Amino acid sequence: MDLRIFTEPQQGASYDTLLTVAKATEDLGFDAFFRSDHYLSMGSADGLPGPTDAWITLAGLARETRRIRLGTLMTAGTFRLPGVLAIQVAQVDQMSGGRVELGLGAGWFEEEHKAYGIPFPKEKFGRLEEQLAVVTGLWATETGKTFSYDGTYYQLTDSPALPKPAQSKVPVLIGGHGATRTPKLAARYADEFNMPFGSLEDTRKQFDRVRAAAAEAGRGQDDLVYSNALVVCVGRDDAEVARRAAAIGREPEELKANGLAGSPAEVVEKLGRYAELGSSRVYLQVLDLHDLDHLEVISSQVMSQLG
Repeated sequence: MDLRIFTEPQQGASYDTLLTVAKATEDLGFDAFFRSDHYLSMGSADGLPGPTDAWITLAGLARETRRIRLGTLMTAGTFRLPGVLAIQVAQVDQMSGGRVELGLGAGWFEEEHKAYGIPFPKEKFGRLEEQLAVVTGLWATETGKTFSYDGTYYQLTDSPALPKPAQSKVPVLIGGHGATRTPKLAARYADEFNMPFGSLEDTRKQFDRVRAAAAEAGRGQDDLVYSNALVVCVGRDDAEVARRAAAIGREPEELKANGLAGSPAEVVEKLGRYAELGSSRVYLQVLDLHDLDHLEVISSQVMSQLG
């Protein structure tokens, strides 16, 4: 099972902090560094020193790391026009030597749109579907040919469809809890389906829906990677777990119920239960980005036990 580090910088993190975490992610053997795409903190966090842009961050990290994959869970479709996003992701992929993955979602946090003057359209899912068609269509267009698209929300005319990513195919991630439209969209466009913050039972149901949709679309069972995103809080003993839980404003028992928390043995056991459902990759939501020892514990005592 791949373990990836997943950060929420809108809660309060500078680029330098993210760079430190990304370098630790690489040094400690994790598979990837991912980040959210938000411009406003949530809950009681003050968000200081202020938001960082997801793709500007990943561009910087692309030049400062060498091995780890880099990506978003999830880029908000409301933040960027699809043609511009295709250029941004392709450029960062080139800058990284072909290590970028694009998680793309519809966008949902209305308050951040109000805070920064970003339009928040009523119909977001239809826009997301067209954005996926445009981005993947631009990348797939043969060099020297043009791409046109006439949709309800987006129209492109004779685009040169440049630049191209370094990878022949940038992996596209789609995720969510939606029971009908989300599985169909994943079956059509996704290389990976991600279940965010879902219980074992909810994960089983959603993976089954996506598998059924993929089969209906003529795709094989192994055509998609299935993954989870879960908050993580690991400690060598109960006191360390409690300290880490308190640092992020959570209770240990609640974290054990809704995430990956407790001793390394407890976390390995729960990861195994997700693996039994077909999950081969887990994004560990790390909320205290200054606790690098937390990453070391996960690397040496959790990841080391996984096949």
